[in-house]
Amino acid sequence: MATGPIYLDYQATTPLAPEAFAAMQPWLGGPESTGGWANPHSAHLLGRKASAAVEVARGQIDALMPRGGRVIFTSGATEALNLAIRGALPALAPRWRIVTIATEHAAVRDTCLWLEGQGHEVVLLPVDRDGLVDMDAARDAVTPDTALVAVMLVNNEIGVIQPVDVLAEIAHEAGALFLCDAVQGFGRVALPQAADMIAITAHKIHGPKGIGALWVREGVALEPLIHGGGQEQGLRSGTLSPALCAGFGAAARLAAERADADAAHVSLLRNRALEIFADWQVNGSLITRYPGNLNLRRDGLDVARLMSEVRGVAFSAGSACASGSGRPSHVLTALGLSSPEVRSSIRLGFGRYTTIDEIERAAHLIVDAANRQTG
Repeated sequence: MATGPIYLDYQATTPLAPEAFAAMQPWLGGPESTGGWANPHSAHLLGRKASAAVEVARGQIDALMPRGGRVIFTSGATEALNLAIRGALPALAPRWRIVTIATEHAAVRDTCLWLEGQGHEVVLLPVDRDGLVDMDAARDAVTPDTALVAVMLVNNEIGVIQPVDVLAEIAHEAGALFLCDAVQGFGRVALPQAADMIAITAHKIHGPKGIGALWVREGVALEPLIHGGGQEQGLRSGTLSPALCAGFGAAARLAAERADADAAHVSLLRNRALEIFADWQVNGSLITRYPGNLNLRRDGLDVARLMSEVRGVAFSAGSACASGSGRPSHVLTALGLSSPEVRSSIRLGFGRYTTIDEIERAAHLIVDAANRQTG
């Protein structure tokens, strides 16, 4: 049995599923390989075998998507989101407005703010104390000048689920495209069937790192960000890794097969955790939320000290992508939390491979350490 800290950082990344690892092994090209190391873009027999593995994986991922689109492999969700936002805009001119939410992941938020410097108008919609978008502001912001509406399905810091179906409808009524960042929701939460583009990544569903995908509805025009051989449907140049694709596909298939069991298990873990953290505040809506994400606050808590003292638990103070930036969480700030409240918040993420015993032990370790701090 593996030893080490209890892992409660599922929003940063998830443990690799044994089934995904097994699916990758034939394509890693080890000493006993019979050609799994071949380039999937080569025309010879070994290349065609590798290409077939890629297409099997593509089909496994596409099976979880809306009908009427195609899956484009990328290096991860950040590239997928950049391809969607920057790649779609040229065909949408002269529309120049981009509408998104103040609590979006940096891969969307920072890309949009960069585009603002290139002449686009960017609207960051406000959220309420629960982290849910202001729908009146959304309806006012999505005008006939809007090219794209980009919204995260499940927030990576607070787990709140946005009303993506309604937002997609608002976008389409104005003639705009709708992009959904489904990284934290793919395989767990219903996807918006009316979306024009959906970005996902493997390592948030127990697949390998370094592989993601952008689902694009038929008829949506994109321009590539990366130029070269045009290997991935002319939109993403570079040699694909059959091993990473196979791992992603296996993880997606497993997510579909285990969806009900995983959902029940995660809800059980969440309920037990809330019993132990009964006197802590939950940041964001507790109702409209993915249960595997708990963002908790205890006034007066020094989170840096807490994390140092509770080394038996791997948890975080927020997004792993911004953990080294020194900036306060823009998500918690958008909820209206004060700086002290933001600094006294932690994020716990758990899922398929977390046990009740682990949740209980980890929660008690954190609560005991917090009690020593705050009395």
